[in-house]
Amino acid sequence: MPSELHIGMDDEKTVISPYALKTRAGRVTRHRSGSVTEVVPVTPTGVSREARVAFAARLSLPLIFVSAVLFATGVPWWLPFAASVAAVTTVWRHQARAAQHAIFELPTGEDDRVLRTGEERAVFQRAAGVARRIRRTWPGLPGMIDPDLADRSLTAALDDLGGLLVRRQELRRLRAGLDAVRHEDVPADSPSVLALAAQREHADRLWHESGEQANRILRSLDQAALAGEAFLREREIGETARQAELVLAGLTREPGAPAADSGPELADRTAAVITAYRELAAAGQR
Repeated sequence: MPSELHIGMDDEKTVISPYALKTRAGRVTRHRSGSVTEVVPVTPTGVSREARVAFAARLSLPLIFVSAVLFATGVPWWLPFAASVAAVTTVWRHQARAAQHAIFELPTGEDDRVLRTGEERAVFQRAAGVARRIRRTWPGLPGMIDPDLADRSLTAALDDLGGLLVRRQELRRLRAGLDAVRHEDVPADSPSVLALAAQREHADRLWHESGEQANRILRSLDQAALAGEAFLREREIGETARQAELVLAGLTREPGAPAADSGPELADRTAAVITAYRELAAAGQR
């Protein structure tokens, strides 16, 4: 189980790694929540090379003037010159990088996952969105869940899902390659044809097994998000009803209804939330 998880999605791939992600081009922002850090590409500025050259020229003029003033006061000419060149170079590189689309470097560790197929990338993107919904419910569930344990379970579930999706990605390519093999002109009882059929059956079995495992994790994520959100909505409704009860009681000068009748009963919802997080923890450990 990784202690941290870093997730990055650019235009061509999704990278999931226990280590900090690096970029080959473009700029990114990092949003950390618990043990998960999402690295989000920044929209390119689109500034052209000609515009960057013009800006560098405008920036150079005051730097040249400052360098001349410093030289006149006795400062060695090469000091302000070197500082000016460094400043212009830094600004140039920053603008050039900001104008590019963000591209993540390919990680090389054994625990790193890279998703390239559109189907698997879409599944993981959806799972990451549900994970954000789950985390947003935690501040409203004090005493009901252990935040550290919930964070570890959620991180493990995302990591396991990434591994399953990498596996399905490879199986998708393998199955496509096996299906593309033409064998109509080869006898049906040929050992090669029989071996091909056996490999197809094996690949199909692994495909369905990995799909069931991935769906189990996705269901656990959905249940945890829905249970927490439903609990918070019911509690909010109950609080609104209690406040309305107090206002109405003051207006009518009559005793209000018992507090137990003013809002929904949350005991069942509490149990549902706890059960959902237990199932999420179990899914992340499989």
